[in-house]
Amino acid sequence: MAAKTQPIIVIKKKSGHGGHHGGAWKVAYADFVTAMMALFIVLWLMNTSDAVKKAVAGYFNDPKGTANLLGTTMAGNGVAVTTKVNDNMQKLKEKLEEEIKAKKELEKLSKQIEITITAEGLRIELLEDKNGTFYQSGSARLSESGQELVALLAGELKTLPNALLIEGHTDATQYSTDANYSNWELSADRANSARRLLQQDGVRSDQVTQVRGYADQLLRVKNNPFDPSNRRISILVKNGNDGAPPPNLSTARVVDGPAPAAAVSKAATGEAKPQGAPSAAQSAPMPAAPPPVPAKPSAATPAARPSLMDRLKAVLPGAKK
Repeated sequence: MAAKTQPIIVIKKKSGHGGHHGGAWKVAYADFVTAMMALFIVLWLMNTSDAVKKAVAGYFNDPKGTANLLGTTMAGNGVAVTTKVNDNMQKLKEKLEEEIKAKKELEKLSKQIEITITAEGLRIELLEDKNGTFYQSGSARLSESGQELVALLAGELKTLPNALLIEGHTDATQYSTDANYSNWELSADRANSARRLLQQDGVRSDQVTQVRGYADQLLRVKNNPFDPSNRRISILVKNGNDGAPPPNLSTARVVDGPAPAAAVSKAATGEAKPQGAPSAAQSAPMPAAPPPVPAKPSAATPAARPSLMDRLKAVLPGAKK
């Protein structure tokens, strides 16, 4: 008897398409949206000003230091204000550099004069070399070329409303064995000597708001504390008009104060009205007395409010109406 042939059983397994062909399309869509966002950012940056481009680049280089360069944490149009301030500082920087180059005596010192725009304002630094260009070793007296340079700076800075901050720095070399006169005193004296010369050449007394001496605590070349360029004077032209002179109050009206000086002088010189002439108060008829106004309850003593227990008793059932 022929063997029975086994039937062939074909089992088809249906694999599920979990959630519309899986989640691969979501990743592709997210990549597409990210690429479009990057494209629009690049197109926006291409049409912005140089100041905005520098601010964006500075934010990515140092997010904590320059994040608010264009007023990103401020409400309103802070971009235009900061851009205008930077433009003014840039013009002042270019003007000072041109005037220094125009003078032959100062042109050779241009490499030792560093002018930079910082977040605080315009910083002007007079850097020393090994021969002592502006100050002799251990001295707080400016040289002739240093005095000429300070006079040139004063001619421009005295026309500004901005406040000035002057800093003195030394290197790590100790110039004196006297414990009572160290690099701290030397740096402060050098900053003060620069302040005196600036004020002699026209800078207002209230324009210089701070004079600091840092000794060797803020080195310019940190890996070489004895580098001559660590000995320097810094003049900071601060942003804003913190150093603007006070407004003219000569025409201000005195409130609850003494009589004006003009009135006192007239009374003293006998320019008052003759005794026979009636005053304005005497010649004008007296107005009729207004009717009495009913007194209003004082706001300071309001009516007594019911206590919490009284209100609860009124709400509870069985309370007397």
